[in-house]
Amino acid sequence: MVLRMNGNTEIENLQHYPAEVVETVRALLAVGAPANPDPHRKNFYDVENGTHVFYIHVCPSGKVLLLATWAKYPASMPAEESELLAQPCA
Repeated sequence: MVLRMNGNTEIENLQHYPAEVVETVRALLAVGAPANPDPHRKNFYDVENGTHVFYIHVCPSGKVLLLATWAKYPASMPAEESELLAQPCA
């Protein structure tokens, strides 16, 4: 699905990410970004920009809560490498 909101959407930065991250999310939502709804939580989404994923919640008021962000691993990464990246440190 594509998630699109107006360009002046209020975004609450709960984890105190740099301002550039918040502006990236705002720009993505303004043009329409690929989003995957969280199957366990209503109005929570993973929004992608190609290199990063942003986990957000869209409040009924229209405000967006930026909850987390992480680097998106390349789809072409061999399975062995992605499994190594997913292993916890001992």
